[in-house]
Amino acid sequence: MFEKVWAAHVIEDEGDAPAVLGVDLHLVHEVTSPQAFAALAARGLRVRRPDRTVATMDHSVPTARRERGGGGPAVLATIDDAGRHQLDTLARNCATHGIALHGVDGERQGIVHVIGPELGLTQPGMTIVCGDSHTSTHGAFGALAFGIGTSEVAHVLATQALLQRRPRTLRITVDGALPAGVTAKDVILAIIARIGVGGATGCVIEYAGAAIRALDMEARMTVCNMSIEAGARAGMIAPDDTTFAYLAGRPHAPAGAAWDRALAAWRALPTDADARFDREVTLAAAALAPMVTFGTHPGMGAAIDAPVPDPAGVADADERAALTRALAYMRVEPGRPLVGHPVDVVFVGSCTNGRLSDLRAAASVLRGRRVAAGVRALVVPGSLAVARAAEAEGLDEVFRAAGAEWRSPGCSMCIAMNGDQLAPGQLAVSTSNRNFEGRQGAGGRTVLASPLTAAAAAVTGRVTDPRTLEVAP
Repeated sequence: MFEKVWAAHVIEDEGDAPAVLGVDLHLVHEVTSPQAFAALAARGLRVRRPDRTVATMDHSVPTARRERGGGGPAVLATIDDAGRHQLDTLARNCATHGIALHGVDGERQGIVHVIGPELGLTQPGMTIVCGDSHTSTHGAFGALAFGIGTSEVAHVLATQALLQRRPRTLRITVDGALPAGVTAKDVILAIIARIGVGGATGCVIEYAGAAIRALDMEARMTVCNMSIEAGARAGMIAPDDTTFAYLAGRPHAPAGAAWDRALAAWRALPTDADARFDREVTLAAAALAPMVTFGTHPGMGAAIDAPVPDPAGVADADERAALTRALAYMRVEPGRPLVGHPVDVVFVGSCTNGRLSDLRAAASVLRGRRVAAGVRALVVPGSLAVARAAEAEGLDEVFRAAGAEWRSPGCSMCIAMNGDQLAPGQLAVSTSNRNFEGRQGAGGRTVLASPLTAAAAAVTGRVTDPRTLEVAP
């Protein structure tokens, strides 16, 4: 599948040199774009294809509750000077170049990797780039989607193309059916724990198998989202009827005869039966359990009921030293499960787990319960559309009744901006994608988990196996 998409987008390939790859969709946000637009201005260049460029405000947007579809003074009063400058600069650049912008006063604002699929901008067979690591999310649709650096953002703005070396291929197959209480987030954390944070370096991963095929689109996006945490260039899942049903009728999806033509092309994308990959890995779905991270990168993860590894049992000196440092930073005891470890903050949101199904999962645990005393719980929808849908189902009332904070859309605590951050020493159970030292606030400690596991921690005040709690329908 990757090779089909790659071949369809190569403009020039001279063998040893990087190929020139055409870009179908360029997603832009306020953090990595100012320098890129400035580079264009310095050379007197225009955006080559504004019709294939879409911008949103997400990283620097405060998530304190604001009026729906309204930004203005209420938002600006809660944002720092750097964030305000980023938002103002993005708005000005989009106006100058005729780029569609979903800003804080718009009806479609949200995290870039949430609104792209929502709007039907993300489609099978596309090449999609963004100045953000987790662009791999869009691979859930059978698109080749990857993050790029600031200089590359400028290059795509100016040319609608990019120099890229052809990646290797890795197929990860998850056979069988997932047990109750095991979610897409647990699947990808188990994969990363298995192959390591460098296990897919230089590769595009194709996820396959019955367990992957059984996932809905939002769950597939969760899996592809964290491909980068295994070192992959991108992650992809072949499009199928689940994909097509999700896309049908969305604002930017093809319609009428164009839909029929698109379907025919999309159905030809899946990998041929005789295809060969550079590497293959297989996991048994039945053996998976809810996962948590215990260390300071996403590869330091284990089943929630498994003991944390003891550095004394690690043969490699460098790995032993890294694990020792990580456990000391996290204040985690080796040799016993993380279950029971006290929690200060719970965060449900991000481009990994800020969609409607994620909020439904968290609400199923919180319904009829209260957040434990001394715990702060933040629930941050990934977009205004997600927020509206959640409120239509009454999920916001479930969260409020439980004592959680129901906030406005944005990246929020995933990147510790605008006050959504940990205090030094606090421990969070987070549905985001990275747990590096200080990722969610200087001195903060992060345990990555699914929305079910995060919600279970919120009501018990400790790391808790969600399978031990009764879940409301």
